Order: sequence, then C-alpha cells, then structure tokens
Amino acid sequence: MRSAAEAIKPATGRLADPLDQVDYRLAQTPEQKDEIYRLRYRAYLREGAIRPSADERVVDQFDDAPNAWVFGVYLQGELCSSIRITVVTPEWRTSPTLEVFGDVLLPKLDQGLVFIDSTRFVADPEKARNVPELPYVTVRLGSTAGVHFNADYGLAPVRPEHMAFYRRVFLHETWSEPRLYPGLVKPVGLMASHLPTVRERVLARYPFLRSSAFERRMLFDREGQLQPDGFVQPFERASIVPNP
Repeated sequence: MRSAAEAIKPATGRLADPLDQVDYRLAQTPEQKDEIYRLRYRAYLREGAIRPSADERVVDQFDDAPNAWVFGVYLQGELCSSIRITVVTPEWRTSPTLEVFGDVLLPKLDQGLVFIDSTRFVADPEKARNVPELPYVTVRLGSTAGVHFNADYGLAPVRPEHMAFYRRVFLHETWSEPRLYPGLVKPVGLMASHLPTVRERVLARYPFLRSSAFERRMLFDREGQLQPDGFVQPFERASIVPNP
C-alpha cells in the first residue's frame, strides 16, 4: 500500500484531486477513537497547545455526545487528520464552544438559530507538510454538515494565528476575542460565518467543497441515533455502510 505522501503528485507536491484519495470515517470503535485521541495529543503537544500528560490522549465529554460526530480523515488507509462536528440547536444546547462563548451564542439560540460547531481539528504534522490540501478536505466536513442540517452559522474556535485561514477560505467573521478553552493553554477566539450567505461564494473558489445529498446522508445519518428536537433532516434517512 502506498503511503499518504506517495498519494500526491511528485512534480507538484499536490493531490491530483483533493478528494480522490480521501476516506472520511466516523469514529465508532474503541480502536478508531483511541487512534484519533492519540493524534490529537501529538498535534496539540507539537503546537504547544497542551501540557504533556501520562496517557498521551486528548478526549473530553463532548466526544460521545449524541449531537457530535468525530471523524478521521484517511489517505491510503493512514489517519492524517481529524475533526469533531457538533450540531447545536435551540433544543439541543450541548457544545464545547457554547460552554466557552455562551454569552455570545445563547441569545442567538434563543432566536431559533442552528449552529455547526467544528472543533478538535488536528492534523498529523508530517502528513500535513506533504499534503497541502489536508486542512481543506478536513474542515470541508463542517460545511458539508451545514448543508445537511440546514444550519444558519458555522462556528470555529480558532487561535489568533489561524484566523486568517478561516477568514480567507470560509469568509468567517470574528465574534469574540480569544478566551481560554478547557484543556488548552493557548486561548482561542470565536469565528463564524452565515452559511446561506457565503456558501456559493466559497464553492465558487473551492468547488471540491461541494457535496452530494448521498454523501451527506452517508456521513451524518446514523442507524438508531438519538435525534434531538430541532435537528433538521432535509433528506430521507439512509443506512450507514460500516467502516472498512
């Protein structure tokens, strides 16, 4: 099997198609989850975002919330990055970003808005250097969830040095100055974008961010999943194909 680095074009250092080699897998088994928790630890520790710990894992109570999806992003069978997608509705107010920025977000939930909260975005440092598109194909899951759940806003708790990326790619605006985030030693600010307003502008620049109804169902419909009041499922449910 080729490595993730070998999946890119040698002449350009870029993927021939940003999604051609990508496999999104919902973390369902203890082994899949543990691999992601260890990736988080390595990535955060390298960035100086956490302090060393004996168990060498980063996990919290939101990972198993019924309104959360923890994905691993694989290239050629190798875990390269991960992100957690949480759907926040007026009826289902459970989210890591909501805990930190509740004074900003709770009044908007009272108005009936729905948020996609994208957190725990991490990438293997070596693979991220070899695959420049990795951040794009990873955070793509947030915009895909925004379509599937008919959300109003996409949220991103972001360290100041990463805000320019979200502003440039996803047209995010800053909603709050940086605050300390539980478990992290570096503060994060709150950024957000109004998805119906920015969607077509973002897709025009990055067409590979577009998704099909079938892909969205396969990613976010879960057999027997608790569906809290307020979740908007715009498409008929489909069975999930088990992870390979």
